Amino acid sequence: MVSAFLAATAVSAEATTRKSSDDTRTSAKAGKSKAAARSARAPKAAKSSTKVSSKASGKASAKAAARAGSKAKASARAAGRLSAKAARSARQAKTALPANSGRAMADAPRARQGMVSAVASDVRVPMHPVRIESPAVAATRAQIASPAASAATGASFGQIYGLHHTPDPLELRSSVALVVDQDTNEVLLAKNSEAVLPIASLTKLMTAMVVVEARLNLDELITITQDDVDTEKNSSSRLSVGATLTRGEALHLALMASENRAAHALGRTFPTGLGAFVNLMNQKARQLGMVDSHYVEPTGLSSRNQASARDLATLVKAAYQQPLIRELSTSPEYSVQVGRRQVRFGNTNSLVKNPVWDIGLQKTGYIVEAGRCLVMQARMAGRKLIMVFLDSSGKYSRQADAERVRRWIETAAPRHSPSAAWHLDAPRS
Repeated sequence: MVSAFLAATAVSAEATTRKSSDDTRTSAKAGKSKAAARSARAPKAAKSSTKVSSKASGKASAKAAARAGSKAKASARAAGRLSAKAARSARQAKTALPANSGRAMADAPRARQGMVSAVASDVRVPMHPVRIESPAVAATRAQIASPAASAATGASFGQIYGLHHTPDPLELRSSVALVVDQDTNEVLLAKNSEAVLPIASLTKLMTAMVVVEARLNLDELITITQDDVDTEKNSSSRLSVGATLTRGEALHLALMASENRAAHALGRTFPTGLGAFVNLMNQKARQLGMVDSHYVEPTGLSSRNQASARDLATLVKAAYQQPLIRELSTSPEYSVQVGRRQVRFGNTNSLVKNPVWDIGLQKTGYIVEAGRCLVMQARMAGRKLIMVFLDSSGKYSRQADAERVRRWIETAAPRHSPSAAWHLDAPRS
């Protein structure tokens, strides 16, 4: 509809240009005819007066014609500018749809996104599974990168391995991405999905699994101690030492606000101790078939907590079976009493407040070694999908990548060859 309107505008502008040119010629002819008529009616006896009158009439007529011509030229120039502008708009309209899957639209304001989405809603692009694996994935399994190298360069492990140079058709900013149909295990998008990288606070999803499955008393009070203070990354926290909250509140803050002291306190106050808690995290990973995963602590502050995107998709699918984890991870905000004051915490994933999204579970993560990370379960285009984004560069790039995938899914036609699909439970390369 937008393209048709712009094309019509261009045609209208061209017609205006032709009409203005015709008006110029008509005005000039009219001026000359009037001058000739006045000259013929002058008395023959007064030849000198006739000559003077003719000259005056000729000058007046010439001035009138010149003014008419100037107006017509100005009208023609204005019409020309309108025509050129309409033509540019028409060309932009033709190229707008492919840009929807590009990086620029993902980072544009929400109003502009909605406008372009409306234009693109009638377009059905055939969907085919995308699978891209960089040769550098093998290096991630050898674990060549180190926290020291990351700290010295400010680069993530993925950048050190060269995974950021992996191109993909959606122009994702994440060096690792995986999109899976939750019900069928069909893989729609896989980019370096077998790379083993630090996962930062995505760790807290496994922490929550161990706490929930242990069926501990969530109303039991636990106190934040000096042992819960981060000495590895020296991250800050609004849960001061001595603050007391329930185990349920600590679980809520760990999942929603990625509170490190809350997560560590959950492991430290486990009935059999922190070491046993971490062992249970690794046992659960093996039970789920997460062969690339390893945990050393419950917060994700250590870069030695590592996993692949395939493993994390498996974890999200398992965690989704726990209603409490779904509820707490997608909570927009929550307040707890810390001493004498009420402290409000917000969700680290802005997409949970976006009405366009129907998110059933989510978790974010960030340390320098891991880059920006995000896992989600969301409904779109009539499907329940699991999304994993690791090692994304830029503060908002992981959410922007999720938006790119959502537009790709929602504007794509169903595939016609389901037998050719790759599944999450397929043998690993």
